[in-house]
Formats: sequence, C-alpha cells, structure tokens
Amino acid sequence: MIRKWFDKKVLILGLSKSGMAAAKYLSSKGAECYITEKKPMSDKDVELVNELNSLGIKTEFEHHSEEFMNDSYIAVTSPGIPPSSEIMKKLAEQNIRVISEIELAYLETQVPFIAITGTNGKTTTTELTNFILNKEFKAEKCGNIGIPPCSLLGKDTDFYVCEVSSFQLTYSPSFRPQIAVWMNFTPDHIDWHGGLDGYFEAKASLFSNDKKPGFAVFNALDEKVYEFGQNYSGEKFFFGKEFETNCSYIKDNALYFKRKSGCEEKIIDLSEIPLVGNHNYQNVMASVICAKIAGVSTERIREAIKEFKAPEHRCEFVANIQGHEVYNDSKATNPEAAIFALQSFKGKSLTLIAGGTDKMTDLTEFCDTVKKYVNEVVLTGLAKDRFASELRKNGYENIIMTETFNEAVDKAFESDNQVILLSPACSSYDMFSGYEERGRVFKDYALSKK
Repeated sequence: MIRKWFDKKVLILGLSKSGMAAAKYLSSKGAECYITEKKPMSDKDVELVNELNSLGIKTEFEHHSEEFMNDSYIAVTSPGIPPSSEIMKKLAEQNIRVISEIELAYLETQVPFIAITGTNGKTTTTELTNFILNKEFKAEKCGNIGIPPCSLLGKDTDFYVCEVSSFQLTYSPSFRPQIAVWMNFTPDHIDWHGGLDGYFEAKASLFSNDKKPGFAVFNALDEKVYEFGQNYSGEKFFFGKEFETNCSYIKDNALYFKRKSGCEEKIIDLSEIPLVGNHNYQNVMASVICAKIAGVSTERIREAIKEFKAPEHRCEFVANIQGHEVYNDSKATNPEAAIFALQSFKGKSLTLIAGGTDKMTDLTEFCDTVKKYVNEVVLTGLAKDRFASELRKNGYENIIMTETFNEAVDKAFESDNQVILLSPACSSYDMFSGYEERGRVFKDYALSKK
C-alpha cells in the first residue's frame, strides 16, 4: 500500500466515470474518499452508490456539504465543473488543491502519455494513434474519449493515448506527456472558460515552459496553432505542410513523413485511407507523427491505417437509403466541425441537417461554406431561427424549417440530392442527452426507411 494516500481524506467532485475511477483507485490505496454530486440521485445511480459504499466510499447528492469538504487533503474534479462555480470558490478559500483525474493518473504512473487536444478531431486522432501503436506495442486509449486513465493504472502497457479536453487541462498543472498534439483551435466552451482567451490558455498550458512535453506536434494548417508552434522552443513537429525537417504532409496524392532534411518517406496513398474528408487526412498525419516518434515501422503504420474504422458519429457512413448516401456526423457540435464535414463532399449534391442547442459562435464561415457546398439545408432545434437568419443574410434561401428531429430527417429524404448529411453545428441538449444519442436516433430512423 502506498503510504502517501493512507488515511488521507480526498474529495471527489461529481459522480462521473472519471470521479468513480479516481475514488476506486484512491480507496484501494487507503484513502478515505468522499464523492459529492450536485444533481439528485437517479434510479440508475442506486447500484453505483451501493458498490461505492461497499468499498467504503461515501456519497452525497443535491449539495456539496461542509462535512464532505472540510479537512480534505486534495480534491479530484470531474471535467464539467468550471473554476467560477461556488464549490471551486469554497475549495480555494480552504486552500484545498483541485486536480483532474488525468493529473492524478499521471502522478501515479511511470507509463508515458501521448496527449491529444484541440477543438475538433481529438477522438479520431486518439483512436487511430492507439490503433497504430498496438501494431507493435501495448497501448491504452483513455481520457475524454470515455475511459478514465485511473481505471487503467497497474495494467501492463507501454503508452496511454489520452484525449484531453480544455476542461481537464485547466486542472492538470503538472501533466507532462511524452508527446503532446494540438489539432486545431476554434471558438468553443467560451462561457466555461470566461472568454476566448481563457479557452486558448487552457489548450496552450499543455505546452507551457515549466512542463514542456518531450515532443510537441502542431497543425500547420490552423492559423492560431501554427503561430503558437512557430514560437514554441521545444522539440516540435508540424503536420499539414512540408518543412525542411520534422513534418508530415500530403503531395502527389500520398501522405509523407520527414524527420531529417532530404529523408522523405512515403507512408500511404490517399486512396488507401478509409476515412472521409480533408480534416481526416489531418488526423491521420498527426497520428503518423506520433507513431513515428514512438518507433512504429512504416509497414505497420500503413497496415493499421488501411484497417482502421472511423469512430461512430464522425462522418460515419450509414447506408445507401432510397438513392441517398446517408452520413452521420452528430459529433459536429460546433460550426467549424460541420465546415470540415461539408468540405468532404465537394462535387456531390448535398442536403444538410443542422441545428440543436446554439453555442452562439460566429456563423460567417459556416454560411459561406453552406453556400458553396450545400444544395438544401434542413434546420431544427433551438438554433434554427438564428441559423436561418444568418444564412438568409448571406444570400442563401434554400432552407426548410422543422419542429422535430424526425421531421427534419423526413424532409431531408424528400430531396433528390445524392448525400444526406447530419452535421448539426450545434450541441444536442435541447433534444438529446448528448451527440451519441442524437447520432443513434438519426441512424435508427434513417435505416427504418430502407
């Protein structure tokens, strides 16, 4: 038993997957764990609470009590709780340090982390990097992808491939991965971070001077990330453009990697990559760099890319239905992600289903992209009126307004266009529990029309 946790009181904020994993791990090391959850206890929580109580882990719901908080050695937070919340203010007043579950796992293991962050593309890049590494090593995917790294501690593995959100980075002050990847940066989660600068700073903290990663990987096609990368003083690679050294890029319809000047290596023809769209080529280039740094052979990298299947809800091909190619891109929860998807269908007639809970980001580029690539837009959800207004201001009139999600799908199938694409450019909480449920409902309803 590790003495540093024995008899220490630890506060866990939130009955989330990461919170439970942290509590179970720390309890196994002798800590006294208290989970505090602001939401009421649901029926599905009963079994979880019974399991936790059997391990000696205490739980409370509907409030954060002084009893649970007082005299805590440390607090481990779920990623959704903002620094501006009352509980965070109270913890600061008591000088109780707050860390993420990822930070905790990092402090408790010697296994190197490969951390992947960005506004869009994190999950696909994490999945693909993990898939490639497992051709020659033992690797475990974790983090914001839905698998808490604390649940993997003690497992025999060579790498943790960790998707990291800005929320998690905010509470990870000493997290220093072996490889850190910054996919892109566009406005998102502005309210949580108190502004765009706060969001950028959270992402950039992964590369701060006092905890530089062993290797940094930056997207040369993203203006803000590229500018940051140019000024970064550590060991770095770029993807998306060709440079003298340390890069992955596309030319002559193939993907290349270069470590040293004059040592260009062809990795794979674009025609062999099963993922749809230019944005996915960026994901592949980032994964190739990670795999090359880790020591995976080119042959194994090529083999893995060919075999890889895209994660669900990310430009996912559903089926050919009633003469339409149907794609589920429910994970496009902001306009920038939808833009990437739309650009993937250049040259095909396209009906777009969009709308949901509006993140109130600028729609100028989204509207320009719709005008360029989309034949018809079907709008639904709380955001539909603003989206329709902005599209019309930009001279786009081929808009259908609907009251329900199923009606939106019905209207899309009335079109004569080749492609029906769900790429909402909005979050899903006005109608669904998350983008996963929205995507599943879309697929099930579309497939019922076969």
